[in-house]
Amino acid sequence: MHIEILGTVSVTVGGQERGIRANKVRAMLATLALEAGRPISHVALADELWSGRPLGNVHNALQAHAARLRKVLDGPAHERTAGSVLRAVHNGYVLDVPHECVDGNRFLALAAEGSAALRGNPRRAVELLESGLRLWRGPALLDAGDGLRCRAAAALFEERRLAMCEDLADARLAIGEARQAAAELSRLVAQHPLHERFCEQLMVAHYRTGRQGEALSLYHRTRQRLDEELGLRPGAALQRRYAEILAQDTALASPSASWSAACEPAGIGA
Repeated sequence: MHIEILGTVSVTVGGQERGIRANKVRAMLATLALEAGRPISHVALADELWSGRPLGNVHNALQAHAARLRKVLDGPAHERTAGSVLRAVHNGYVLDVPHECVDGNRFLALAAEGSAALRGNPRRAVELLESGLRLWRGPALLDAGDGLRCRAAAALFEERRLAMCEDLADARLAIGEARQAAAELSRLVAQHPLHERFCEQLMVAHYRTGRQGEALSLYHRTRQRLDEELGLRPGAALQRRYAEILAQDTALASPSASWSAACEPAGIGA
């Protein structure tokens, strides 16, 4: 069984995807999948599914949705050969599946492994980080409802995805794949024009591919946008990178140049 939450919420059993039409059933699965193997109380589930709105009989309502979810996960009752993976426990429910059955958990594990491998084995880091990013099919928990747990989890997944993209760019630059890094970072900068780290990495990628002018132009565009939209100046790391490119600093050729500035304390430099 595979449960996907990095995009629309879905379940695949035996290679066959099983549709989940009801919004509340989908939200219940997503909420339980976020805590796979750990029980969630009736109160917490009700808060997530009905966002604190008054409900006549919470227990009965959850029981009805649980029954519908079991049909999705296990198939019709008369076809089941074992107990359901959705179990009722004292005052709650638990989705009794291995941690790795949920794509979000596999993504987080790959993100951590890739980040750890970055400095010692950047080529291996590229493999791990690419594998994690391939799990995404769209915004996380896209159709999981408006409950606080799922919305907060979606925001955290997106934050980790962007950090993973930063790590992947660093790894590519470290192994000499500046052109591929530049292509990926150009798309990311277009999507997140105020994300200074992507801008800084793209400046390095441009410089290493002989496009110093583009690197400097990118800095000025980002500086102008930060000023117009947020009333801010570029951070110390971005300003330092600009100065290094202007001076054609030999340190920019170092495999670790992309991440070294990010590791230094803010406030150091120009």
